[in-house]
Amino acid sequence: MSTPPQDQPLWRPAADRAAATQLVAFQAWAAARHGAPAAPLAPVTDDEQAAARYAALHAWSTEDLDRFWRAVTEYFDVRFSTAPEAVLADPAMPGARWFPGARLNYAEHALRHGEDPAHADRPAILHLDETTAEPVPLSWAELRRQVGSLAAALRERGVRPGDRVGAYLPNIPQAAVALLATAAVGAVWTSCAPDFGARSVLDRLQQIEPVVLFAVDGYHYGGKDHDRTGVVAELRAELPSLHTVVHVPLLGGAAPEGALDWTALTAADTEPLFEQVPFDHPLWVLYSSGTTGLPKAIVQSQGGILVEHLKQAALHLDLGPADRFLWYTSTGWMMWNFLIAGLLTGSTIVTYDGSPGHPDTGAFWSVAARTRATVVGTSAAYVIASRKAGLHPGRDLDLSAVRCLGTTGSPLPPDGFQWIYDEVKQDIWLASVSGGTDVCSCFVGGVPTLPVYLGEIQAPCLGAAVESWDVQGKPHTDEVGELVVTKPLPSMPTGFWNDPDGTRYHDSYFDTYPGTWRHGDWITVTSRGTVVIHGRSDSTLNRQGVRMGSSDIYEVVERLPEIAESLVIGLEEPEGGYWMPLFVVLSPGATLDDDLIGRIRTSLRTELSPRHVPDEVIAVGGLPHTLTGKRIEVPVKRLLAGTPLEQAVNPGSVDNLDHLRFFERLGRSRRA
Repeated sequence: MSTPPQDQPLWRPAADRAAATQLVAFQAWAAARHGAPAAPLAPVTDDEQAAARYAALHAWSTEDLDRFWRAVTEYFDVRFSTAPEAVLADPAMPGARWFPGARLNYAEHALRHGEDPAHADRPAILHLDETTAEPVPLSWAELRRQVGSLAAALRERGVRPGDRVGAYLPNIPQAAVALLATAAVGAVWTSCAPDFGARSVLDRLQQIEPVVLFAVDGYHYGGKDHDRTGVVAELRAELPSLHTVVHVPLLGGAAPEGALDWTALTAADTEPLFEQVPFDHPLWVLYSSGTTGLPKAIVQSQGGILVEHLKQAALHLDLGPADRFLWYTSTGWMMWNFLIAGLLTGSTIVTYDGSPGHPDTGAFWSVAARTRATVVGTSAAYVIASRKAGLHPGRDLDLSAVRCLGTTGSPLPPDGFQWIYDEVKQDIWLASVSGGTDVCSCFVGGVPTLPVYLGEIQAPCLGAAVESWDVQGKPHTDEVGELVVTKPLPSMPTGFWNDPDGTRYHDSYFDTYPGTWRHGDWITVTSRGTVVIHGRSDSTLNRQGVRMGSSDIYEVVERLPEIAESLVIGLEEPEGGYWMPLFVVLSPGATLDDDLIGRIRTSLRTELSPRHVPDEVIAVGGLPHTLTGKRIEVPVKRLLAGTPLEQAVNPGSVDNLDHLRFFERLGRSRRA
């Protein structure tokens, strides 16, 4: 497939396909009952017309928050056991008050599709790991039964609404059962992936003092078993708040002394009982990456997550009961929490515990094929790795069931867009999305009625008042600016744990523009309504007053086969100078010689601008990442500026401290 002109889309939905989406059905329903813009009476065949109609719906969703979010709750039949007194009692940020007086339960909505006898025997979850050839199903009826049994057991152990329940589990069905049982009780869930070391887990769990811990004895990854019994013992010793530990024997090990057995707790034939809690009652605690201190413990509410995820999963990913929803994630990343949202729409969710690159780089594409997944999600980094490995998943595997491919984690470069349409599928809806742990959702993302353009995210999401602001705090289009959100979303944090006066919460998002959420990303909102993400604004490159996104440089440099990964830093120097080094990890067998350096410089100069050319190109053995795989820019910048390592980064938040120590030594030598 050749690259189309920039004003022509890579893909557009067939008119009848777009007309059959839940988004179109919702708009028609909301137009008749809540004053939404009228939905088209006939299929739309013109790209500009489709964009204009979505833009009108989006404008209504952000200008009339009361009507839009009331429409969402009514359209998706949110079960309020006590009706709300209002939709948005206070729109101020921070501190917006959603649906005051309402009571409900998130788990009740996640499990309600299992109430239908016709649905009960269908799979709610399909599970694979590296050792299984075929997916193992867990039916809706069995999911409800296990959640009912485990919730009753938690209550018997004295767990009450507001108590915290921690998990040290991989992406397995037991984690979904434990989350839903916790929510059914009204307790507060939090999870860490078992590849986190003890210090990283304690940095998170010690903040919230859980009373229960679900923990595996180990996990299987990359063809190897990884024992975690020693880590679990350390967690138990360092978490005095624990009164119950539940052993999940993933590797077949015996339960440690004093721990309860998972199988016994989930054996009873018990109908789940759902505690009715206030709309803003905590559902879970998520964590920031914690690269510059203790991770922020982000609290999100049962009601806020419920309505946001119903909107995002059903309207923006078009998920429904006929779908199988697979996203590669771990329980330490918010995308695992969003994967569970598939249950809210009646979809079958696919949990995969293993490496996306074992036994080879194409392993995750094989999982998508074997599970007949219809909506598949992965990281931009995996797409680029697949391209560099020369994979042809669309040719070599049966991906005929896949209709939508989502990507997130970092900006997907244009090469990644093109590779997907060349090598995965020509008729595929690419839903590149961007949001954050902070809201456990997307600010901008996929829209099933719109075309896909090279390197561009389709549009801001409904209800998300996203703008790009210039340095004066004014909105603009077709120029790089700060990503801001000018009106509240229900899934915005109710606060941070142990932040009683809200100071840390305020300083994280509202310090720059009072009353407006500043997310910390550089974006361009284009005149046709699409969005381009350029990278984090707090690590922005700024040469001679020209702001540049680091992801633009990575996209060019990492296209060279000799470069496995790169990191660019812009450092303001005391004398007024500006140093911009590019650090590269070389592919096996490659050498950073004058020829390669010259090609790097030429590529950046011709494809971007002379300002994008680094002052130096430096080969390194590896780059540091957060525990969720994102490359670390801000702490590296601090190290190069002379900040000691222990002050520049939280060591427990980094995958490899030795890689960081290189930058500390380099910063020290530059100062000397």
